Formats: sequence, C-alpha cells, structure tokens
Amino acid sequence: MMLFPDALGCFSVYLWQGGDFVLYTRSGQRFTSRHREILHNNGVKEVYVQSDEKPDFDKYLEDNLGSILVNDALPLEDRSSVFYEASSGVVEEVFRSKLPSALNESYFRRVSSIVESSIRFLAEAHSLSAIAPFISHDYKTYTHCIHVFIFTVAILNTYGLPERELFECGLGAMLHDLGKTNISKSILNKRGPLTQDERAIVKGHPLHGVSMCSMLPLSQNSINCILFHHEKLDGSGYPAGLSGEDIPLPVRAIAVADIYDALTTARPYAEAMLPYEALNLMRREMHEELDMEVFKRFVAVLGGADML
Repeated sequence: MMLFPDALGCFSVYLWQGGDFVLYTRSGQRFTSRHREILHNNGVKEVYVQSDEKPDFDKYLEDNLGSILVNDALPLEDRSSVFYEASSGVVEEVFRSKLPSALNESYFRRVSSIVESSIRFLAEAHSLSAIAPFISHDYKTYTHCIHVFIFTVAILNTYGLPERELFECGLGAMLHDLGKTNISKSILNKRGPLTQDERAIVKGHPLHGVSMCSMLPLSQNSINCILFHHEKLDGSGYPAGLSGEDIPLPVRAIAVADIYDALTTARPYAEAMLPYEALNLMRREMHEELDMEVFKRFVAVLGGADML
C-alpha cells in the first residue's frame, strides 16, 4: 500500500509488528514526510488498512492520482501500480454498477480524470514496461478497456498527436465497450459459439455505448472511438461498414489494440494466446481488415517495452 506525504486520508494505517497489526496513524491524521522517513529508517516497506476502509483508501488514490503520476521522485513501478489500481477501481465501478440507460455525470468525471491524469505518464519513457506486469491475461470487460486505453495511447504517441486530441481518443478507448453493460452476461460469457441472434445483440454494443453517453460532453473523437472501433478497412466491420480512410486514425489504433488484448487474454470461449501468436494471427489473417502501418507501430511499441 502506498501513502503520500501531506495527503489526508480517511483511513487508519497499521504496521505488522510482532505477529500483529499495530496502529500507526489514525483516520483523518495527516501522513507527513516525517512519518514516511521513520518508516524508511526502520526498514518498513509495507503498511496496511482495514478491509472496511479499503473504499476510503481507493478514493485517496483516485483523488491524488494526478500528483502521484507526475512525481518523478516516486519509482516508475510504484506509479504504475497506483495508476493500474486506481483506474481499475473506477472502471470496474462503472461496469458493475446497475446504471440506467445513460452513464451518470459522476462516473464520467471520474473516468475523465483518470484519463487526463495518466496521458502524460503514459508518454514517459519505459512507462509501458513498468505497467506490463500489472496487465492481466484473464479477460474482464473493465480491465480490457483499461488495456485498450493503454495500448491505444502508446500507439497514438508515435504519431505525435496534440495532448487534447490524445485525451479525447484515450477517453473513447476507455469507454469503448461501455455498451456491453446493456448485454446479458449469459451471452457475453457463453462458452460455445453464439447464435446468429446473439451475435446481432453483441454487435449492438457500440450503438448502446454512444447512446449511454448521449447527455455527456463527449468530443467527436471520443464518440468515433466508441461507435466505430469494430469497423474494418475492407468494409466488413460494423455498425456502419466504413472502409479505408473513412475510418479515423484513432479508431484504427483502437481496433488493433482491441483485437490484440482480446486474443492475449483468456475468455470463456478461448484460451489466451502468447503475444507473438496473436500478432502473427493478426498479420496473417487480418491484414486486409487492419491498418498495417498502425499494426507495425504497435509491434514496435510492444518490442520496445519488452512485451513480446
């Protein structure tokens, strides 16, 4: 567990000493640089909170994420851990909540803040390498969205997009599968092949996603990413059957990231592929559907992060 000097937390902090938990700071007490120094000097590397105060700690991480990620004094691995834990907590809430037909403004602000806080961090050298150990190979829709966000931003960074555009596309990537919350889990988690009717239902998720965000201040870039991430260069995709240059570059990047993460994570109907197996399949069987220039940049990004 990570604590940050001068950031107030509504949870008590415990140490493990002599086979028992010992109170170190109380809820509402400011954790100072002196507290941190004492722990460091005594070789204490782990501190704990009670399980019933875990939501308060998660909020503490979320509230301080922006300042944490730009703090070069913190090891890159620690910042990566905080990023993945905070983003997972927020996006999991969005996908597990019994949302109405629209994404509420509170969740939208929280997801937007996560994306905005992490854009510059993901542009740092070696950030993807540091995040790699946290990327799960067990498929969940919310972690899939985080992975697609990470990979998409990594790809788009190679194109030198302006930070605002990168934020808009990153937000679209994070929310790209939001519409799946409107689809029965019995269909999404089905182990056997889908029927024609079930496939039609699944193909409706991009439209559901855009509909759920209809009252939110999304840019056209973000909307494109949610609506068109299953379009293919040869026109065989959905929901609009776009082809070639009609598919915006950020959408083409999301398409590559989306397919790669799906192939390399274990799903109810397929085991996870190794990275090189997934990339070989994409290159061999999807070269007419995917932008191969984007694909080559993605392979280079993965190679540079030692993820192959």
